[in-house]
Amino acid sequence: MQGRSNLAKVHFTGISSFMSIPCSRSPGKTFTGFQTPLLLFAIFQYKIEKMISPNILLGAYSMGYFPMADENKNVSWFSPDPRTIIPLENYNVPRSTKQLIKKQIFRIGIDTNFEAVIRGCASRKETWISEEIIESYVELHRLGFAHSVESIDSEGIEGGLYGVALGSAFFGESMFSLKSGASKVALAFLIKHLSEKGFTLLDTQYSTPHLQTFGSTEIPKKKYIQILHQAMTKKASFL
Repeated sequence: MQGRSNLAKVHFTGISSFMSIPCSRSPGKTFTGFQTPLLLFAIFQYKIEKMISPNILLGAYSMGYFPMADENKNVSWFSPDPRTIIPLENYNVPRSTKQLIKKQIFRIGIDTNFEAVIRGCASRKETWISEEIIESYVELHRLGFAHSVESIDSEGIEGGLYGVALGSAFFGESMFSLKSGASKVALAFLIKHLSEKGFTLLDTQYSTPHLQTFGSTEIPKKKYIQILHQAMTKKASFL
């Protein structure tokens, strides 16, 4: 979530794991992870269509992968080791953020304007959020899997974050602030919200000083995959 550096690219080639993901928006239906031949075909189709389909995105998340675009707008897939999470049973809210919340400078919105949030996250000098990624996640939001949290004042959305909810896992993707502390207030709300809704995993992908103030921790990829698989077996509703 947020800034990402020193990235190790990991391709899907060679992956043979396979799992089904309950689709909370469509009872009785499942989104399916891919065995290697099918997955490679799906990626080939993506290269033709120039948009990541929801099935590819959800299948990738279920196996611990996520997409990022490079400076040439080419999308690659990543699965870092170690992986950063914020333990929902043992997190911290910085004192300065608690003070902002107490002063009620911002009110919190959920899915108020998802596209505005993802474009706010992409609006920086260097970004991994290409137009293809924006369109892909806007579609995922339309289907009920991608969500945003906004910090709002009288002038509008001043910061926020977005991510993907699947099973009882939430995959935090990025955050932004137009006013000081806005993204931290949104993150504090998100953590509390996920805890109350029965989520078991908050994946933030990479460690940053910003996330460390909230108690983020790095864990080995092997342990992360175990936690992820457990989260895929349990349903939690974000809304």
